[in-house]
Amino acid sequence: QVQLVESGGGLVQAGDSLRLSCAASGRTFSRYAMGWFRQAPGKTREFVAAISWNAGRTDYADSVKGRFTISRDNAENTVFLQMNSLKPEDTAVYYCAAGSLPIINGKYDYWGQGTQVTVSS
Repeated sequence: QVQLVESGGGLVQAGDSLRLSCAASGRTFSRYAMGWFRQAPGKTREFVAAISWNAGRTDYADSVKGRFTISRDNAENTVFLQMNSLKPEDTAVYYCAAGSLPIINGKYDYWGQGTQVTVSS
């Protein structure tokens, strides 16, 4: 069983930055792709970013390209989401997800409990 624990959320103003972290345990972290998703009130969960097992490939939603950066530290079993130039529309619960393969394939086996990010205007 894989456990994913997100941290780093909070209340910020538009234009500020936040760095989310997701600590993983329960299987060999470095063998799997990882992703970040978010869900705003009244909306479905949406893809934000993904990173392959060795960080050789990253993918981003168009809405966050150029502002968010996903990264990972395989020695620390942690994936990060650096969020810059935050906008009120970035307000959501952010979830970390563990992929089923080393490459990014859009499939995720495990999910964290989420961390709230609120951006005020």
